Amino acid sequence: MRDHDLRPSPISATVDFSANGVQHGFLRLPYSRDDSAWGSVMIPLTVVKNGEGPTALLTGGNHGDEYEGPIALFDLARRLKAEDVSGRVIIVPAMNYPAFLAGTRTSPIDRGNMNRSFPGAPDGTVTPKIADYFQRTLLPLADIVLDFHSGGKTLDFLPFCAAHILPDKTQEAKAFDLVKAFGAPWSMKMLEIDAVGMYDTAAEEMGKIFITTELGGGGTATAKSAGIAKAGVANVLKAAGILKGAVEAARTTWLDMPDGNCFSFAEDGGLIEPLFDLGDQVRNGDVMARIYPVARTGAEALEIRAKMDGVLAARHFPGLVKPGDCVGVLAAVVTA
Repeated sequence: MRDHDLRPSPISATVDFSANGVQHGFLRLPYSRDDSAWGSVMIPLTVVKNGEGPTALLTGGNHGDEYEGPIALFDLARRLKAEDVSGRVIIVPAMNYPAFLAGTRTSPIDRGNMNRSFPGAPDGTVTPKIADYFQRTLLPLADIVLDFHSGGKTLDFLPFCAAHILPDKTQEAKAFDLVKAFGAPWSMKMLEIDAVGMYDTAAEEMGKIFITTELGGGGTATAKSAGIAKAGVANVLKAAGILKGAVEAARTTWLDMPDGNCFSFAEDGGLIEPLFDLGDQVRNGDVMARIYPVARTGAEALEIRAKMDGVLAARHFPGLVKPGDCVGVLAAVVTA
């Protein structure tokens, strides 16, 4: 154990997580800065508890430019009543609150990427301090964790709910049961490019049932994507036995990301021409996109070829790419 792990978190909650009823409050993180010497970052949260039962930890805004989660969770926080709950629901609509307010993926304070900052540190900058509080206080309270994501400003996704393949097959099966209950148009057996430092990994290593989403992108939400998020979180709470009512069954198509061949990256920068749209079938060797050099006319375009058969599940969103950008993600259809 690291020495700073023994230090208390500087974050204090203005709610009592053990009290019955509905509480709206904040996680208050002291943050001394030029415009407020004794200022704080005030992260909104809601706790709804009614007796004994499982706890669901619901989070959005892990990345600040992804909006379906915050929409669904700010809405749920204002509507959820204690009498409709058996157990406890902890709602944090904007986990990386500074990034959410700035509309950026990472925090404007320390450039911290919340989803690469776990387990965090109580003596770190703002982002690892928030991660440390989740790691040491909120995750241990939870039985299930739903963390909303979408593509932000730089990616666009098919709307899917996802869980990971895990060594513990009982834990994995429970997660995929909740993915099915969520009821997104697509359901994903998800592979991460880099799982080190992720909220997902922190929750799963504690044995929590963890699911996540990718519900669109482009730095905005749509009526459809927000509606999927709102219906999905209600379904998950019902499937977990926390919220009264039956799960609203929805047709979903299962996808799998079997290995690194799913991902295609740009080796040069330039103007990108997509040759397939999201949901299109792509064959191994197909040219998925072209990248045109923009320093001069007449130069040959770089072709990005698929390395497997599958459907286009995600794509680069802006019209220009840089070397190293992910330009496309393929997934194999498992079953409908």
